[in-house]
Amino acid sequence: MDLQHKVVLVTGGATGIGRATCIQLAAQGALVAMNYSRSKEEAMDTAQYIRERGGKVITIQADVSKDAEVRQMVEEVVAQFGTIHALINNASITRQIPLEDLESATDEIWDELYDVNVKGMFHCARAVSKWIQQHPQGAIVNVGSVAGLTGSGSSLPYAVSKAAVHGLTKSLARALAPKIRVNCIVPGAVATRWWKGEEDKMYKLSGDLLLQRISTPEDIAASICAMLQQDSMTGQVITVDNGQTL
Repeated sequence: MDLQHKVVLVTGGATGIGRATCIQLAAQGALVAMNYSRSKEEAMDTAQYIRERGGKVITIQADVSKDAEVRQMVEEVVAQFGTIHALINNASITRQIPLEDLESATDEIWDELYDVNVKGMFHCARAVSKWIQQHPQGAIVNVGSVAGLTGSGSSLPYAVSKAAVHGLTKSLARALAPKIRVNCIVPGAVATRWWKGEEDKMYKLSGDLLLQRISTPEDIAASICAMLQQDSMTGQVITVDNGQTL
């Protein structure tokens, strides 16, 4: 997919990996629809940053865990840009809970993380599919996590939810083929606000990083953009982790 003039919806686009992805997409000529849930101020700042550099972006508030809000969001994107060519399923949440503290992994936390991290990605994929399939080389990229590969991360429910995202990617790739490609980027440790105040835990979980560095949001955004442009790839779960899981 050539990103020039393509409409790309990015969920959780106001901060971190989502913000870096919106900026890189716009720099490559894409028309960016930036979703946010609660980070309105950060979304406005990111949109302003993009526009000041000549990019085209709109911002849309929606909670991806709520199907009705997702469908309304997609309608707004189509109303303003005419269609959708690609989706970056980035919106996710976590809770910082020691892995061995099973009692703190309450039903409320399980439901909250699954509703956003798994069902939210499904809601978005379902809502955009009728638009994306109208275009050759349309694509969806889900953002997973090495926590879903290793079983270790910010919390047990988070790790399990990301393992589900990896499985969702493969199922959607089958369900939406041949018109829509669906892949998953699996970041290792990334320096984002999620780990503010928890840096020691992040480095401990990261283990022996072969490249001796923590990824930046820009690193992951570059991989997402590259995956959008690889027209022969679908159903793949690709790890970008500085050698963390080797």
